[in-house]
Amino acid sequence: MKPQIAIIADDLTGAGDSAVQFVRCGWETQLYVGGSEEAFALGDMQAQVVSVNSNSRAMAPQAAAQAVAREMQTFRKHGVRHVFKKVDSTLRGAFAAEIEAARQQWHENAIAVVCPAYPATGRTLENGVLLVNGTPVTETSAGTDPVTPVMESSVPVMLDCDLVSPTQDDTPATLAQKIGGCGPIVVVDASTDADLKRLAQAIVMLGERALPVGAGGLAMAMAAAWASDPASGDIVLAVVTSQHSATRAQVVALQEYGATVLTPEPLVLGDDGLWQSWQQAMLEQITRSGEASRILVLLAPARQVPDLTSAMVARRLGQSALAIVGTGKVRGLIATGGDGAEQVMSALQATGIRLIDEVSGGVPLGTLIGGEFAGMPIVTKAGGFGAENVLIQAAETLTERKFK
Repeated sequence: MKPQIAIIADDLTGAGDSAVQFVRCGWETQLYVGGSEEAFALGDMQAQVVSVNSNSRAMAPQAAAQAVAREMQTFRKHGVRHVFKKVDSTLRGAFAAEIEAARQQWHENAIAVVCPAYPATGRTLENGVLLVNGTPVTETSAGTDPVTPVMESSVPVMLDCDLVSPTQDDTPATLAQKIGGCGPIVVVDASTDADLKRLAQAIVMLGERALPVGAGGLAMAMAAAWASDPASGDIVLAVVTSQHSATRAQVVALQEYGATVLTPEPLVLGDDGLWQSWQQAMLEQITRSGEASRILVLLAPARQVPDLTSAMVARRLGQSALAIVGTGKVRGLIATGGDGAEQVMSALQATGIRLIDEVSGGVPLGTLIGGEFAGMPIVTKAGGFGAENVLIQAAETLTERKFK
């Protein structure tokens, strides 16, 4: 297997803490004690992501730059699509020299996008200054490190480069535009995981010329952003047959998040002709370019009518799920309610689910076994299970996790 992504860290623990973020997003990942040449020479590489150690943390800048350049050259020779340059979250090591060496070896017009923020561990980047639990990094133990003391808290000053401070109104697209208008190295502020997620999406929009540089926080965001492959389809499809009040509240939350909710009238569900017309109109809307929501919900009507059983409703929605999946635009499924989940599986001719993880307690995640759509990701949920945001969590997991 040829790796798609390379992680280059300056020490072994850094290579590990970044690599595990990709594991959490479903990437097949291998960590090597040494460098890339040794990794490829072993001949046992069976991973989509390879993380290596340049062992350059304590090296002088020139030697560190040469070590990183060798790693980049090897990975480029082996055709990796993306590189994540891991740096210390407190700026220790030959920080500037390694970034410039990696950038020069990546692409002719490469742009290094630098953000060592790691909010989960108290590292934030505000106005270009790296803070550790609110304190400038030079005033922490990193400033008196016996091997590589950090002498500057401002990352743009350290790198002599531009700074981008995103505003609340920035989207990934506008942020990408700002970054693209800067020089070959640019530092981007981030104080929250949401900031890093937006930055990672902007980096993806910049294309393969962009070289993300950061710590475990940005690694986590890039693992999710690179997993969101458009070739896997754009739509998360939820089929909801449960009448439980908890599920109905979860659908409302999902709709507020941006989902499109389609609820056929009971009269439509009970009449073959009306049903076919409704389903055809729905498919035309989905297949029309640019008009499909990223999340689509097929919701059973709350109103009960005579002669329309819950089994009939579930069967109809299962048939619709098959038709929508057949467009090739679906990347993953959510099935809420026992009848609905069973009918979706039946319509897709799936014989089971290969379980992988759970989105939250009692809400399993897996991929379909059997049938034409084997391997498609699916989340199943009982009606009363989960917090109000559980369907949002499920949709994000299906969007941001690697399944193949």
